[in-house]
Amino acid sequence: MDVKTQSDSVSQSVGAAAAALPLSDAVHQALATVKRGVDELLIESEFAQKLAVSEKTGKPLRIKLGLDPTAPDLHLGHTVVLNKMRQLQDLGHTVIFLIGDFTSMIGDPSGRNVTRPPLTREQIEQNAKTYFSQASLVLDPARTEIRYNSEWCDPLGARGMIELSARYTVARILEREDFTKRFKAGTPISVHELLYPLMQGYDSVALKSDLEIGGTDQKFNLLVGRELQKDYGQTPQCILTMPLLEGLDGVEKMSKSKGNYIGITEPANTMFAKVMSISDVMMWRYYELLSFRSMAEIAQFKTDVDGGRNPRDIKVLLAQEIVERFHSRQAAEDALADFNHRARGGIPDEVPAVALSGAPMGIGQLLKQANLCASSSEALRMVEQGGVRIDGAASEALRMVEQGGVRIDGAAVSDKALKVDAGIFVVQVGKRKFARVTLS
Repeated sequence: MDVKTQSDSVSQSVGAAAAALPLSDAVHQALATVKRGVDELLIESEFAQKLAVSEKTGKPLRIKLGLDPTAPDLHLGHTVVLNKMRQLQDLGHTVIFLIGDFTSMIGDPSGRNVTRPPLTREQIEQNAKTYFSQASLVLDPARTEIRYNSEWCDPLGARGMIELSARYTVARILEREDFTKRFKAGTPISVHELLYPLMQGYDSVALKSDLEIGGTDQKFNLLVGRELQKDYGQTPQCILTMPLLEGLDGVEKMSKSKGNYIGITEPANTMFAKVMSISDVMMWRYYELLSFRSMAEIAQFKTDVDGGRNPRDIKVLLAQEIVERFHSRQAAEDALADFNHRARGGIPDEVPAVALSGAPMGIGQLLKQANLCASSSEALRMVEQGGVRIDGAASEALRMVEQGGVRIDGAAVSDKALKVDAGIFVVQVGKRKFARVTLS
């Protein structure tokens, strides 16, 4: 693919402008919308001019977001940048959802202190299948350009890769903070990792993007794209970085591998309960980065809480907004009712059914096989901590087995091994995990 033969973008017009265009009220409003919740917009004055030229010429800006399909599902952390893309889409600009099927084979080293294991082509293709369908829950698919960077990366070949590599120095690549730390610590850095920023930057050249969006951990890569565009004779893209959304633990960034995520295709009840589990302090961060409410309305919520309103009420509104966005208003109402029901110690109406054999079965093995705990040891810890219920009875009763055994609402629990006899019963672990177990 010859990147120099593609159609011109608005950015080409910006460089040719004889003088800065005055900014209309519409441009000022658009700029305010774009800047909400961002970490950085570089360079703001350049982007304002791009907006002004777009308004004058009627040509939409080309807005790029690249995601590597490293996992099969998207979570709310991904929607922070997707929401920003949707705002720009609603302003009339062209958004390009770029699936990094080529760069996934390298593995993005951003923020990592070890080499990321590269994915196989089969893994990448399987993950990519779900990415756009899930992103379409945020973006308008009819107004979204979907691209795969293998379109221009595969044709480069060995000669093209060498020519591209010649446009950037090792010293500049090693300016990246994570590379610098690994180099100083003597941690191995594979040569292919050094190519990743170049390949991501080349995507911007191929697409002639006017603005690229990414998380704060992508800043270096986005700047490489800006520099490569200059080297290829294009007007450089502006870059917009969004904060990384912390997960349910309030510490680490949201990640499926860390288990602190809220998936955008999770059941409504699960999604609602997970939002309700975040801290009252973290709630405001989620409001800023995920809510579509105005900043004035969010500020009023903070005032209400300072004035004595229960923060739980405000968190409920956030949970309902997010559930409604990915499911429906009715699903949000039902999720609230289900959450309140569980909070009162009730069992939800819909509980996954699990058929197990091998009675009498140790409680640890039962919880593991019912997918309520990751391991038997974790299950026993939950029992010891009082986090397990059978048919609504607290696991305090389970500890009574050492005093001779006990029957809990039809489920006989006997001996010191905590074995459960045959029967049909609802098992609950924590506040949100349930299973209707048929044990034979």
